[in-house]
Amino acid sequence: MFVSIFLLGLCVCFLLLQLQPRRPKNFPPGPPCLPVLGTLLHLNLENPLKDFERLRESYGNVYSLFMGSKPAVVINGFKAMKEAIVTKSTDFAGRPQDLFINDVTQRKGVVMADFGPMWREHRRFALMTLRNFGLGKKSMEERILEEIQYIIETLEKNCGNTVSPQVMFHNAGSNIICQVLFGTRYEYDDETIKLIVRCFAEMTKIANGPWAMLYDSVPLIRHLPLPFNKAFEDMEIFLNLARHLVNEHKKTRVSGEPRDFVDCYLDELENRDDDSTFSEEQLTRITFDLYVAGTDTTSNTLLTGFLYLMNYPHIQEQCQQEIDRVLVGKDRVTFEDRLSMPYTQAVIHEIQRIANTVPLSAFHCTTKDTELTGYSIPKGTMIIQNLNSVLREEGQWKFPHEFNPENFLNEQGEFIKPEAFMPFSAGPRMCLGEGLARMELFLITVILLRKFEFIWPEDAGEPDFTPVFGVTLTPKPYTMKVRLRSDQ
Repeated sequence: MFVSIFLLGLCVCFLLLQLQPRRPKNFPPGPPCLPVLGTLLHLNLENPLKDFERLRESYGNVYSLFMGSKPAVVINGFKAMKEAIVTKSTDFAGRPQDLFINDVTQRKGVVMADFGPMWREHRRFALMTLRNFGLGKKSMEERILEEIQYIIETLEKNCGNTVSPQVMFHNAGSNIICQVLFGTRYEYDDETIKLIVRCFAEMTKIANGPWAMLYDSVPLIRHLPLPFNKAFEDMEIFLNLARHLVNEHKKTRVSGEPRDFVDCYLDELENRDDDSTFSEEQLTRITFDLYVAGTDTTSNTLLTGFLYLMNYPHIQEQCQQEIDRVLVGKDRVTFEDRLSMPYTQAVIHEIQRIANTVPLSAFHCTTKDTELTGYSIPKGTMIIQNLNSVLREEGQWKFPHEFNPENFLNEQGEFIKPEAFMPFSAGPRMCLGEGLARMELFLITVILLRKFEFIWPEDAGEPDFTPVFGVTLTPKPYTMKVRLRSDQ
């Protein structure tokens, strides 16, 4: 009996040793690994950002982790980040293809698609369509300005009172991208927009939470009825809505006269060969990608922005003085006005830097055997960009750890953008929604600051600037007091 137990114990130990991940030769260093779990015990699955920083102090700017048996390299600091995603961009432009997020998206669309012909075609098409603003008679700017009127109405109804801005900003961001994609908007109390926002909130919470991490690390649990299955249900809800809207477009569109992104895609589909990567299924998937890129990031940046502007009233007031001076006699703000507003531009960029809305970007993987800062990185290795380490890196910023617009101003008060400013990442996988987000952030911030004063409520206690971790970082819920400016 004793001999049998001893032999069984030896067998178990042997199996565990075989399952223990091993770092390849000249691979970046990292914490010790365990069989099956890899280095998961070294990370707080609810919020690993502090752990990433702690490991950076121990192992340097380029170190390795194991998600179960899968190796991953974490990149920190501007120098290493630039080498990977700019200098050697194609080497690091892949997407890991066996993760929770890949299964939810089925590796379709453009954001999570692998580096190849389908990705190239669709990214090129999406960027050209969004850059052209060639979405029918209404430009991108006009669609944003229209939605801002609904924000103004909401705030005017609450003048003198406190208001919770979370739903307002999320719905506005959602409506702007819905206008761009589908040519439609929803009232803020509409059940459809409530459903869409709820589905995305659930998906993003799961995707960057412990269940997704376990899904990626322990494949055996993937078929069990566990909470991560809710994300697959939410994805199907969105896709069914997108399919319905695409079918409605097919009934009403006029070929060659696009009203929105869906019409542009259907025109392209009509003119492509049979062997094209364009399809209606791809269209519904790419609308998901663009919705994600255009909603959560912008709304959470705005929430961070107004939280700071209320608690730094001198910065809010200086913005308003510049806005009043530049827009005197003008009824309408345009995106071009940003060129005459260096201080306001600096404030908006500082909000983006401090918000760090997508702190780990979307995971990359290497497309070939390559090197990074002298380490050997095999093909197919997962790459995690710690953008927080760049946006707050000492030596790259005048005031890396505080909210200060001087980070984006030179000695003459002119707006400058340091090379380390990369909230949308960089290289060929840079965020698709960057252009739209920049326009939204400028127009919404300037128009609201021109009309209203935003005050931290007296009974709200001390502000908590600590964000809630997820696919995007978001401020903890707060209220704000809104007042019409005296000259308005």
